[in-house]
Amino acid sequence: MPSPSRLKKRREFLRVAGKGARVARPGVLLQALPGTGEPLRVGFTATKKLGNAVVRNRAKRRLREAARLLLADRGLVGWDLVLVGRDATRSRPFQQLMGDLRGALRQAGVAQP
Repeated sequence: MPSPSRLKKRREFLRVAGKGARVARPGVLLQALPGTGEPLRVGFTATKKLGNAVVRNRAKRRLREAARLLLADRGLVGWDLVLVGRDATRSRPFQQLMGDLRGALRQAGVAQP
């Protein structure tokens, strides 16, 4: 299953954070901005409050895999998403993390139930 395209530039992350909707779940914070007209793009980030580089990278890897499994085959177009790692991202069981992401996507209006 291919991964969705990525947000990589700081200004893209800031645009989504400034204008997009925010949905918080125990395992993930989702920022979603609709209407870009491009294919679905996803960015991943984790703050230094989460821990050292090893911990932050592990949290982002878990988020990337959850996004790959949930978003790759949905055919979503026109959304920019940013997934922010939270404290529970690193220790939450993976199925619960996927449930958090699924619920956040529904609440933000990205994916219909």
